[in-house]
Formats: sequence, structure tokens, C-alpha cells
Amino acid sequence: MKLEAKHSLSVKLLRVVLLAALVVGVLLSCAQIAFDANKARDAVAKDAQRILGMFRGPSTQAVYSLDKEMGMQVLEGLFQDNAVRKASIGLPNEPPLAEKSRPLANAPLRWLTDPILGDEKTYSIRLVGREPYSEYYGDLTITLDTASYGQSFITRSVIIFVSGLLRAMAMALVLYLIYHYLLTKPLSRMLEHLTQINPDRPAQHQLPLLKGHERNELGRWVITTNQLLASIERNTHLRHEAENSLLRMAQYDFLTGLPNRQQLQDQLDKILVEAGRMQRRVAVLCVGLDDFKGVNEQFSYQTGDQLLLALADRLRVHSGRLGALARLGGDQFALVQADIEEPYEAAELAQSVLDDLEAPFALDIELIQLRATIGITLFPEDGDSTEKLLQKAEQTMTLAKSRSRNRYQFYIASVDSEMRRRRELEKDLREALVRNQLALVYQPQVSYQQHRVVGVEALLRWTHPEHGNIPPDQFIPLAEQNGSIIAIGEWVLDQACRQLREWHDQGFADLRMAVNLSTVQLHHAQLPRVVSNLLQIYALPACSLELEVTETGLMEDIATAAQHLLSLRQAGALIAIDDFGTGYSSLSYLKSLPLDKIKIDKSFVKDVLEDDDDATIVRAIIQLGKSLGMQVIAEGVETAEQEAYIIAEGCHEGQGWHYSKPLPARELTAYLRNMERARAVSS
Repeated sequence: MKLEAKHSLSVKLLRVVLLAALVVGVLLSCAQIAFDANKARDAVAKDAQRILGMFRGPSTQAVYSLDKEMGMQVLEGLFQDNAVRKASIGLPNEPPLAEKSRPLANAPLRWLTDPILGDEKTYSIRLVGREPYSEYYGDLTITLDTASYGQSFITRSVIIFVSGLLRAMAMALVLYLIYHYLLTKPLSRMLEHLTQINPDRPAQHQLPLLKGHERNELGRWVITTNQLLASIERNTHLRHEAENSLLRMAQYDFLTGLPNRQQLQDQLDKILVEAGRMQRRVAVLCVGLDDFKGVNEQFSYQTGDQLLLALADRLRVHSGRLGALARLGGDQFALVQADIEEPYEAAELAQSVLDDLEAPFALDIELIQLRATIGITLFPEDGDSTEKLLQKAEQTMTLAKSRSRNRYQFYIASVDSEMRRRRELEKDLREALVRNQLALVYQPQVSYQQHRVVGVEALLRWTHPEHGNIPPDQFIPLAEQNGSIIAIGEWVLDQACRQLREWHDQGFADLRMAVNLSTVQLHHAQLPRVVSNLLQIYALPACSLELEVTETGLMEDIATAAQHLLSLRQAGALIAIDDFGTGYSSLSYLKSLPLDKIKIDKSFVKDVLEDDDDATIVRAIIQLGKSLGMQVIAEGVETAEQEAYIIAEGCHEGQGWHYSKPLPARELTAYLRNMERARAVSS
């Protein structure tokens, strides 16, 4: 992991060092400039003394002789020095013998140098005669202009300041490079090695000792870090061992090493999920030893433990056929057989386990014979959860022990319950027609060309006094098996035709009634006569009754089905094939059957907008119907988008909750009137 430049220690160090060097350089340069200012002031005084010394003799001669012209010549000589601004020769408090002056020089930086050096400095020297008399004749006085000295001072100050800063910065860079080489670079290398350490195995990658740092603080840091990493790995290893030990104690039986009940439940949960997805059976076998308590009492608990270990080894022989093997506790074991098709496979496994126990167990000098009883439950018949299957398997094993030992037994309570419910429904269904428990509801069928309801489908409902509404897919197969479907079917046809007559009389003369036929009804010889009689009794026009037959029902015997359909057609009914697409969907049999309409199964309409395969099937069915000159109706239309799709593909009619749910006759009558009024308003 690379650091951002702004967070780098080297960059931060460089900024700090440069800033510190800059401050120190400025302070030192200012101190040196102050010192140089003193030197500049001393230089003015020295130059003044030098000048006075040079002109002392001539000045003394001039004042002694009172030669004013000579005095002026001396002053002219003095003014050859540009620093001299004013000079005079004479006695104090008396008019001077000679005097001369000129204005201050106009220097640009006087505003800066005058406060430091002063704008001018005045110096004098006494003029005396020769010894031994040393008579006093007067003074030679000069005033020096500091401008030239200030200019030199400024130049030197600039040089001092810049050179001081440069020296400080150079020293800072040198210090930074030394620090970087001795500290930050080694730290960066150690950081690179630290990033290569595996958190799970920290001691696997050792930090190398840096050359030249073996005995200093960095070397000690590297050695200590390596020791710490090794200690962390040891502690982590010990912790993992402890966790694994706790996990094994929590999930596995301490004695046999087999999974315990908790682990078995976790394994079985996964097995059941997969079995449910693949629609396969799972068998759970609970193995309980017969009279194991007597073995412990006759021998010892240590012998009992050895027997359990030996039994676990024998059960492991069957591991290739098992999805899971576990010890439930005490003398009970569980075997899970996954991915089976028939219950007999579980029976074979149970018998194989019992056969293995026929061979006695040799412990020390004893031969001990064990017997076991096995309870078996099946998924999904006996339960859909791990807890239910295990509980019922143990209950079955306990029940089997109470009756007879050394055998296996299936849990059949759920099968018995289902069979009892089935027998009760079958019995009640025989009386449902007499007790007026059956009723018809109707779902409208809409024409996309005429934009109105052109038909209704009659749907049978059974309201049980105890169990409430029984779905048709439950009671219709029962009626077909016990033969009551014939009477029920004739009642449905009669009620549907009666209701259709009422609707025709109410002004819905073009309305068509669709009625489903079961396979048993289709093959009933009297059905064409029943249909013909009902059409005559209720004075219904031909083709006003539409009989729907399922695709799978037709395929049982196509030749016979074709004859029956032809008879029904001759009786005056239309023939529609229901749930088309879920069976064989063969063009050859469609051509051989007298069909008027194809009904697209709702399972394809449901996902027609999301599933490309379903969309392809729907388009193919519609085109097939058109090519054969048949009407095509789609059932299960629930949304406007589905309706728009099938209309665009050329479907003739639709049926589904998008238009209306199945309604009783009175409510459907109101629905039809509302539809007619809405159609009249829109037109």
C-alpha cells in the first residue's frame, strides 16, 4: 500500500526542516547585518580620523600663518573625498579661517540607511604647534555624508541575507538527506516488508535486518517485531486449535467422532433444500440398539463404549450410500439416504444395516451380539423439515421396539392421514350434488376484433361444509376415479345451458358458453346425446355451446377421441382444446381432430413479456391456429401489457383477471350489462 505524497513522513520532514532552516537563516542573517551596521559606523569614524590625520599638518600651517588662501587650498583637498560634505579651519567661537560645504548626496536608500548610520557625522582635530611649546592654533572640523557608506552597507546586507538563507537551506537539505537515509528510507523498506506479511501466518515472512542498523534502535525494533509476529502466530495457532476443538465438541460426538444431532440437523437442512429443488426423496433412518442397557449392566460402561465405537465403524461402511451419518445420543444413530426414487431403497439400506449386526462384536475375549430396530421417515411424504423427520423417525423406532424388535418400520401416519382425508372427500363428493354444495361461476371471454364479451367459461366450485372451498384439481380426479364425474358433468352441462338460455333471453343472444370436459366424460358414449338433448331443451342455437378438452386427455387414444369429438360436433357443439402447449402439441394430431379453437395455457401467457421461450411458444400457437383456420384464445391474461402483446401477435380472444375474475351468474349479468353500456357510450 503506497502512501500519498502529502502523508509521507519524508515530505513532512522536508517541510519542517526547510521551514526551520528558513527561520534560523533569517535570524542569523539579521544578527550579522546588525553586526555589520556597527562595523559601518566604525568605518565612518576611522575614515574621518584618517582624513583628519592627512590634512592636520597643512591645516596647522594655514592657521598658524593666518593664510586664508592656503586654508582654502586645504579645504579643496579635503573635498576631493566624496564623503566630505562640510569642512572648516579656525578657532572655536570665532569666524573660521576657511570654510566650505556642499549638500547631502541624493541616494535612493537614504530612508533606510539614515536611521542606522545617521545622515552625517562630524569629527574634529586640534591644531597645535610643535613641541615643546605645543601651542593651540584652532581646530580642523569635517562633516562626512554617510550615503556612500550606507550604499555599501545595503549591498553587504543583501549578500549577507541571501548567502545566509542559502547556507541554511543547503544545511537543511543535507540534514534531510542524512535523516532520510538513516531513518525514513529504512522505515519505508520495513513498511514494504510489513505489507507482505500474511495475517493468517504472520511469522512466515520475517523482517530483514537492515545493513548498518543491526545494533541501533531500528535493528532492535526489527528483532522485537519478528519476535512479536512469531508470538502472534503461536497464539493464533493455539486459538484456532481451541476453536476447532470447541467446534468439534459442539458438532461431533466425543466418543465415536460422528456428527452429533446439531451437526446432523445442519447437514439434513442442506440435503432437504437440494432434494426439494430436484424433487427427489430423502430417507431418514433412526437406528436404536435393542437392550443396550443390559449390555452395560452385564459387562461395563467401558465395554458399552467400545461397542458403540465398533458399531460406528460398521455404520461407516455404508457411507458411500449415505448423505449423512450421526450419533443422536446414547445408543441411537441416524442415517440419511439422499436422492432416492422409491421407498424400497431405504428399506434395502435398513435391512443391510440389520444384516451387518448379525456378526457378533469381538471385544477382548467376549463375543457380544447386538440387535437394532430402525424407524424410517421419508421426505417429503412424512415431513418437510429436519425436525419433523427426525422426530417421527425416533417415534417410529420407539413404536417398533414396543411391538417387535430387530426390524425396520416406516412412518406411515402421514400416508394414512392423506388416505383418510381422500376417502372422506370421496365419500362427501358423492353427496355434494344432492346437498347443493356444487355451484358454477363464470369468467368472461373477450373478442379483440369486436371489443366485447362473446363468451363465458363455466367453472365448477365445491364448498365443503367442514373444509371450505376444495380446489377442482383435488376433487375432479376423485370424481373421475369413483365415476361420479359422469353425473356431475351432466349437471354442469345442464346448469350451464340453463344459464345460457337466461342470458339469451335477457338480450345477450350472441353469448357463447364454454364447459370443460374431463377425459372420462369425453369417452362416455352417451355424452353426444346428452349435449344434443340439452341444446334442444333450452333452444340454444348451434355453436353456442363450446366444449373444452385437455390436450393430455386427447393423447390417450387419438383415434377414439377423434370419433367422440366428431359426434359432439355433429350434436351442435364447438370443440376447443384446452391448456394447449403443455402436452405434445403435435401438428399431425391437430390436423386429424375436429377442433374449432385453440386455448393457449395461462402458464405461457403469464411470463410472455419476460421469458423469450414463452413468447416464442405463444407466437407459434397463434400462427398454428391461423394456419389451421382455428380461433385462438389466451387464458390467464392479467395485465394490459400481456393483452397488447397477444393482440399484436394476432390472437382472437382473451380470458383472465384483466377483464374479470370468475363470477356467480347474477354478478356476471351485471358485468355484461355494464360492458354493453360502456360499449354503447364509446361508440
